[in-house]
Amino acid sequence: MQILPNFAVLEGGDGSGTTTQLRLLKRRCVEYGFPLLYDTYEPTGGPIGKLIRAALQGEPRLRAETLARLFAADRHEHLYGPEGIAERCARGALVVSDRYTPSSLAYQGIDCGDELPRLLNASFPAPELLLFFDLAPQAALKRLESRPRREVYEYLDFQIQVRDRYKALIPQYEAWGVRVVSIDAGAPPEEAARQVWSAVKKMPILELFNTPSY
Repeated sequence: MQILPNFAVLEGGDGSGTTTQLRLLKRRCVEYGFPLLYDTYEPTGGPIGKLIRAALQGEPRLRAETLARLFAADRHEHLYGPEGIAERCARGALVVSDRYTPSSLAYQGIDCGDELPRLLNASFPAPELLLFFDLAPQAALKRLESRPRREVYEYLDFQIQVRDRYKALIPQYEAWGVRVVSIDAGAPPEEAARQVWSAVKKMPILELFNTPSY
């Protein structure tokens, strides 16, 4: 498995705080004068990503296999399109994405089986660093209660399976040479942010930049 240097990924079930922590990480890098952080997310804001987000709201209703293929297509553009992840990493930027291939393997595998997501994502490089935000699904869903409408995956039974599948995936990524760090997503945001920074600042690109401790 190819490892893409300078690339980190935040993963976890719905409500685990990845979006909040990516925002806090970007703020931390700005405070310390590191100008080369590119924060991004999946599904992307491109045309395929917008279709996926609509489908996650239930309209249009798509087959699980179709959705798995759309995620892979969106990811291919995210990686290899103009100003994509691969190009930015090659230029020496630190790219941090809220979700990547582990999400497809954890989520899509539940609805359409493991074989198709694995096949669709087999050629994508792995990140240098994978941060897994671990949170009990019951606690995660309480965080989502204020949302006016739930997405198709935001239900307890499904999220329990998602968490179990993430934990089963971690040894595979470690075997590929990915550095995996579990984040206590149930901790207060400031504490979780300290855990994130402690992991990210050990990436070679930031060690060379000589970032201070948290």
